[in-house]
Amino acid sequence: MADLSFYISPLSEEIREEGRAQGRAQGRAQGRAQARGENILILLDARGIDVTDAVREKISACIDLEVSREWLIRAVHAATAEEIFGPTR
Repeated sequence: MADLSFYISPLSEEIREEGRAQGRAQGRAQGRAQARGENILILLDARGIDVTDAVREKISACIDLEVSREWLIRAVHAATAEEIFGPTR
């Protein structure tokens, strides 16, 4: 019979808790990125700027918080939705 004591050891529990903490952190970051994408789309809509399906998909798929922050800032002044994807500062 195999020795399964590792699976109930403090070290094993510590490893599992690290994994859970990393998963929670990733989930929170994804949630923030998703919310920021929604905010960009709301802002563009409120400004009366047309958003193509391709642009909507690109904004919705972005999980990089720094990139989406830049897009949000640009969305304040952009004349078209595509302008938010311009070069970074």
